[in-house]
Amino acid sequence: MIHDRPNQGLTWLARESARCEDVFSGPRAYAVPVMLSSELVRSVLDSAPDAMIIIDGNGRILFANHQVTTLFGHPLDSIVGQPVEALLPERFRDRHVGHRRSYAESLRLRPMGIGLDLFARRKDGSEFPVEISLSPIRAGEAMLVAAAIRDVTDRMQAQRELKDAHAAADRANQAKSRFLATASHDLRQPLQTLALLNGAMRRLSADTEVLEALEHQDQAISAMSRLLNALLDISKLESGAIKPEITDFKVAALLEELRTEFANLAHTKGLELAIEPCSECAHSDPALVGQVLRNLVSNAIKYTQHGFVQIRAHRTDDRVRIEIADSGVGIAPNELTHIYDEFYQVGVSTNASRDGYGLGLSIVQRVVKLLDAGIDVVSQLGKGSTFSLVLPACVAGAGPALRPLRRSSDSAPSPAAQRHVLLVEDDPGVRNATRLFLKVAGYRVAVAATLAEALEHTRHTRDIDLLVTDYHLDEGHTGLEVIAALREELGVDLGAILVTGDTSSAVRELHRDARLRLASKPIDSEELLGVMADLLAAR
Repeated sequence: MIHDRPNQGLTWLARESARCEDVFSGPRAYAVPVMLSSELVRSVLDSAPDAMIIIDGNGRILFANHQVTTLFGHPLDSIVGQPVEALLPERFRDRHVGHRRSYAESLRLRPMGIGLDLFARRKDGSEFPVEISLSPIRAGEAMLVAAAIRDVTDRMQAQRELKDAHAAADRANQAKSRFLATASHDLRQPLQTLALLNGAMRRLSADTEVLEALEHQDQAISAMSRLLNALLDISKLESGAIKPEITDFKVAALLEELRTEFANLAHTKGLELAIEPCSECAHSDPALVGQVLRNLVSNAIKYTQHGFVQIRAHRTDDRVRIEIADSGVGIAPNELTHIYDEFYQVGVSTNASRDGYGLGLSIVQRVVKLLDAGIDVVSQLGKGSTFSLVLPACVAGAGPALRPLRRSSDSAPSPAAQRHVLLVEDDPGVRNATRLFLKVAGYRVAVAATLAEALEHTRHTRDIDLLVTDYHLDEGHTGLEVIAALREELGVDLGAILVTGDTSSAVRELHRDARLRLASKPIDSEELLGVMADLLAAR
């Protein structure tokens, strides 16, 4: 600032600052007159953390604090009296004159350039990003404008780094999604082979010790399958690979699936599995809701040693509440906040042997969030727990009842002698293991690795009773294409089983085909026989 030149903005501030301030202390109030000199006002403004200038109606700088020199490099005696555009990059100066005049027509306290990236220019010509706040000041008949200018270079750099980090995270998620697309198929293939070979060997051997060893092997394969499925489910949910398909559905259909799936397990533990009749209709993704309920029921049976597991549903206003109650061990209050953590199990220390992996409720929480649903739990240690899944109720009539996609069987019925099964599988290990297992089980099996091979076999052999096909095949073909092509070639609604680890919308809609079943990899060998017997019996 030019100390020899009248500083009308600063003089006005000092002149207008004469005021009386009420100060209250104890029972009496008294007034203290406070006179602010121009030197005091200048000192206050110079101590501000931001560069501050005051300009008149013509855009001339009347006052600048010392931070202006620090930020812009201009000595105060050279910047006061200059147009404010001197602080801007040259390419913005002409345009700024119009903006300044527009602001003068509607003066108000506001940030400058809302939604725009603002830049200022130092004396040496370098540019830097800024944030500017404007405040109108009335000086008698004239209007002045105070501008606080802040260098936001560090903030912009942090935002760029954050944006780069988000981009890197997106790339990592895309890489994870590509990995999952491969893992869902390739990681399950060797497990599928092991499970089928185990099933074949159990049928070929009568030795008690061999059968015992095979039973332990089967348990290990099942444990590996559960862990793989849980890890893949969590990864798919985190990467956004799973998209909800919202529809209206009858809750009773899902509850009946739970009865079919868990009745034997509950009976084996001596528990009563009670499912109350339900007429409610929910509006959500039935497949994902089913996944949540299966995890909750499985946990309830696991942590209940005697008594019951009860499933019930009721409607409250525009919500359907599905409750899974048990008379199990219960959850201590200090553990309730941790039950959705990965690998956390109630009452199990980190170094103790574990029954399961503590991933079920973590998956439940992620699916519930994906569905924008609600879940809560009430539990009392030693007396049991009640988990409640809260879903939107449907507003219209429910769609068709869901058809169970899987049907297990403790002991699959013996197939009719020499029923002809066509197996389409591109993986040699899985193909040979499946062929051997089905042959041992009494089927006459033909194999094909591709859609073309399957069609060629069908043209020469018409007496195919059942088709078992993998979903993902070589050359970009799918099991759905194989099913459609063979049905067209044979002219019959051929019964088919699609074996897959895929969770895409195309696969999840298969319950609408009465002659089609879905078997998830790695499929249990006894389950495969049960599904095959079910389809053959329905011919």
